[in-house]
Amino acid sequence: MTITAENILLIGSILLFFSLLAGKTSYKFGVPTLLLFLLVGMIFGSDGIGLQFSSQKTAQFIGVVALSIILFSGGMDTRYEEIRPVAKEGIVLATLGVLLTAVFTGFFIYSLTLLLPGFSLPLPVCLLLGSLMSSTDSASVFAILRSKELKLKHNLRPLLELESGSNDPMAYMLTITLIQVIMTDSNGKLWPVALMFFYQMIIGGIAGYLLGKLCGFILRKMNIINDALYPILIFAFCLFIFSLTDLIKGNGFLAVYIGGLVIGNSRFPHKGMVRNFFDGLSWLSQIIMFLALGLLVNPSELLPVAGVGLLIGVFMIVFARPVAVLLSLWPFRKLNFSSRMFTCWVGLRGAVPIIFATYPLLHGVPGANILFNIVFFITILSLLVQGTSIPWIARRLHVAFPHKSIGKSAFELAFSEDIKSAMSEVIVTEESLRYGNKMKDIPLPDKTLVVMVKRGNSYFIPRGHTEIRENDRMLIISDDEKALQQTYEDLGMDSYI
Repeated sequence: MTITAENILLIGSILLFFSLLAGKTSYKFGVPTLLLFLLVGMIFGSDGIGLQFSSQKTAQFIGVVALSIILFSGGMDTRYEEIRPVAKEGIVLATLGVLLTAVFTGFFIYSLTLLLPGFSLPLPVCLLLGSLMSSTDSASVFAILRSKELKLKHNLRPLLELESGSNDPMAYMLTITLIQVIMTDSNGKLWPVALMFFYQMIIGGIAGYLLGKLCGFILRKMNIINDALYPILIFAFCLFIFSLTDLIKGNGFLAVYIGGLVIGNSRFPHKGMVRNFFDGLSWLSQIIMFLALGLLVNPSELLPVAGVGLLIGVFMIVFARPVAVLLSLWPFRKLNFSSRMFTCWVGLRGAVPIIFATYPLLHGVPGANILFNIVFFITILSLLVQGTSIPWIARRLHVAFPHKSIGKSAFELAFSEDIKSAMSEVIVTEESLRYGNKMKDIPLPDKTLVVMVKRGNSYFIPRGHTEIRENDRMLIISDDEKALQQTYEDLGMDSYI
């Protein structure tokens, strides 16, 4: 097929279409959506249907842009109140946890070179391979935790998202440093490495915060005539934050996550529309990124490394990640044992390790192709084993609230940012009707009001003597989030739906 703009668009649309079909299938059978995006790319690649895509530089560029959008969107969806109680734990996991994972994995790989005939890698390359896989993947963590209808206790979701959104700088620094050591055949000095790491972290954090504040200020002051341009303006700021931070040698991934966090917690017009825009853009970025990475790999090259990859992957899942997490969280007593074990399990590998694995390829590190294939194999293993079992593990460890899916919201309403009231939708349960089936019998706090009820396809405003039935949907408005939480407790519900 001749490469033309029309053919590229045709192939791209077909890939997106099949990816969305795969995503629908994955939701039904419990397979991580991102894994199927990856497999679609492999099926259409050179070992499958035959699409030729071998540019590591292009794949790396796609991955960097996509990750910036995903991290920015994840930051926008996170509230300060959620991450403040777990900020210390998240930062320690994102730094010390990553370092320990890299060291444990690197030395285990080196031990395999001494035990397995035909598998030989020098110690710096083994440590490099451990560093490539040391960070958890933000795209995988955000997608799986937010798409499984999983409500976690003890602030576990913000903890895991904060870790995955901020642990890339450590893995990146370890990767670049070890590449320099290998290519210069020098052990180097530790203090320049530590200095560069702290510089990148500090500059990334400051740049993300200040540029996020600047974007919020502009959004409040700028009166854009066309409301549809607000998401475009914020998207421009997303790319600007990453690129400017990278230009001044800070860590762009950290900056863009913090920038999204600051902007998401600011007040500006059409915030709901902006969030919906970035939700869709984030999913599109994940699809394109995983498709590109799937096209880049040749499945036939994964077979020779399958044995070694399986050993390393199992070691990371059952030893390196758990030990690193337990040691990192040892000083923090507020997390119980079940929460620590669940944090150990959610060590998902995904696009980030694969993107980092393109750096040795581009720098000409000896054996880089083997490293890339091992990382790719372990990513598939992690998504299959850990990604599919997260809801089950959460239930077994009792860290997930009982959750009844309500499907699509029956009330497509949202408050302005200037209104402090909180609004939610609940399904009436048998427990809710324990004092009677009249509206006046349902226990509601003084600060809460049921403004509308949906029964079947009918909507009505309830009165005191209105009969309420099990499975009715009620639109509830409370003065604030605290009052809304009290409402859920009074209705016999464990958590927000």
